[in-house]
Amino acid sequence: MEALITAAARALAAGDPVGALKRISLRDDPPALALRGIAMAQLGELPRARELLRRAARGFGAHEELARARCVVAEAEVALAMRDLGGSPRSLAAASATLEARADHANALQARLIAARRLLLLGRLDQAAAALACLDASGLSPSLAAVAELIAAELALRSLRTGPARAALARAQAAADRARVPALLAEVAEARAALDRPAARRLFAGGEQALRLDEVEALFTSGALVVDACRRGLRAGTVWLPLARRPVLFALARALAEAWPGDVDRQALIASAFRTRRPDESHRARLRVEMGRLRALVAGLARVEATERGFVLKPRRARDVVVLAPPIDGDQASLVALLSDGAAWSTSALALALGDSQRTVQRALAELEAAEKVRSIGRARARRWLAPPLTGFTTILLLPAALPLE
Repeated sequence: MEALITAAARALAAGDPVGALKRISLRDDPPALALRGIAMAQLGELPRARELLRRAARGFGAHEELARARCVVAEAEVALAMRDLGGSPRSLAAASATLEARADHANALQARLIAARRLLLLGRLDQAAAALACLDASGLSPSLAAVAELIAAELALRSLRTGPARAALARAQAAADRARVPALLAEVAEARAALDRPAARRLFAGGEQALRLDEVEALFTSGALVVDACRRGLRAGTVWLPLARRPVLFALARALAEAWPGDVDRQALIASAFRTRRPDESHRARLRVEMGRLRALVAGLARVEATERGFVLKPRRARDVVVLAPPIDGDQASLVALLSDGAAWSTSALALALGDSQRTVQRALAELEAAEKVRSIGRARARRWLAPPLTGFTTILLLPAALPLE
């Protein structure tokens, strides 16, 4: 019987869940339940996989602490794939400590990589980078090495360091080739393809230009004054002014940048910032107040001067002014970017990743569903949200909590 367990485990390690199930599908002892759960996870049957792994963990006795810890790690990986991010990470940390104490270094590293990927999905990039830096990469199996390099590559991409990202992806490709796991090879190929897809649009009078991530990086280091509509802020060299929580000021800055070197009349600015077609004196007074705030905020980068018909933006140090727009527009662009990874997200997980309330996310999803941009599956607490993959461009710049450039 133990020979069947060993053979099933080897089949799973090689990415052959069907071969594993042929050996243990009729067994209900805890080791077989655990392997069946992992096999179902590899086949995409995530709720069933989670149920089997929980049954396996309950079935192991008090003296089988190591086996229970392995089940906890496997269930955490399934929860990650299900985008169930609301649970406490303490159980995973405790399982990792148990595995390390019992000299199961491979599964302990797996637990830490799962924790790092969870932080990455939640947009806590500084914590994910710290978790990855603490890993001892020596002696990693090819599959774990590929996962670690994928995390490093995404961290680099999210902070627009395309050189380190390409190097990490090359290492991930080499490790995935050694592992020979089809799902891992596909994930690496998708990550590498993101580097060659358009990531943003540079707007100019009369048209636009699609930019790849390396071209966006070059634009940010060129010294131009960039009004970044992907991350909602202004950048000039190493100076970054976030305006994500000040939408009126950002709308005014974008309108001025799109008209540069010309000016913008007051009525157009009111329409852009306040979304009204019938401005009155109160809107004009508010425009003067908001322009004063914008002028004070960008004083080190540019001047905002009044003209006969409106206002004009004049950058300091003879800089060019560039408007960088996302590949998709709309207030829910970051939400669509998260959903476009092909996984089914819960509203609670989306709220955690975006830093918004769950009710705000629910309203946004209702609007997107009415526009037929997303769809839901399941009901009540089991309800999950999906969106079709966005082909032709990458959404890296739309993901929340991007790292500032150094």
